[in-house]
Amino acid sequence: MLTEERQSIIVNMLSEKSILKLKDLVKLLDASESTIRRDLDELEAKGLLKRVHGGAVAVNGSFTLDYSIDERTGKFLTEKIAIAKYCASLIEDGDYVYLDSGTTTLEMIPYLSEKNITVVTNGVHNAQKLVENRVKTYLLGGEVKPKTQTVIGEQAVLNLLKFRFTKAFIGANGITFKSAITTPDDSEAVIKKLAIDLSKDSYVVVDSSKFGSVSFAKICDLDDVTIVTNKSDNKIDKRIINVATIIEL
Repeated sequence: MLTEERQSIIVNMLSEKSILKLKDLVKLLDASESTIRRDLDELEAKGLLKRVHGGAVAVNGSFTLDYSIDERTGKFLTEKIAIAKYCASLIEDGDYVYLDSGTTTLEMIPYLSEKNITVVTNGVHNAQKLVENRVKTYLLGGEVKPKTQTVIGEQAVLNLLKFRFTKAFIGANGITFKSAITTPDDSEAVIKKLAIDLSKDSYVVVDSSKFGSVSFAKICDLDDVTIVTNKSDNKIDKRIINVATIIEL
């Protein structure tokens, strides 16, 4: 089993049980004690767990898992629409846009129908809706991840490398000061980070519930993008505000 696979299993288990014993992980993952210790040390360094004698415990704050489009659709919909409408207003005629797979980016599409733009996306649902709204659309080729209807993998990376963008809009599942901007799937994180690197201006679009949460795979540092979110009664960590560019709607 690859290191990434073991570590993904560990963090997913920890989100359910809150405490894991070293001996149980050795048996479950069929790995040596030294290997599991190394995994736990690496995950602690990423801020994904806390090492204790004989195992590990969950860190304070929620740990986000990978949910399907159907499970996410409808959650914080009012906030997502407000974020989407604002982000769509940033797009101008002649822009070349990367639109990440996700429910918030999906809500941007109805506001793009009158714009003379070109959009590249790795979201199957996004591509369908873009075409319905008469937007010139490129869907990345590669493996389609069934759970999120997202195109991932080596072929998607190679395909994405052919493009350059004026603006990129990226979804995320967690934002904290220590772990930065994260998502549950490392293969999706690779695509997201590459799109950011290929774009002149990059925006991470998240509702306020994502602040204080951590996912398995890091997308980018806090100062790599502009974060667009909604205002909330829960204040954003001042350390994040000091580092990141944040637009609160």
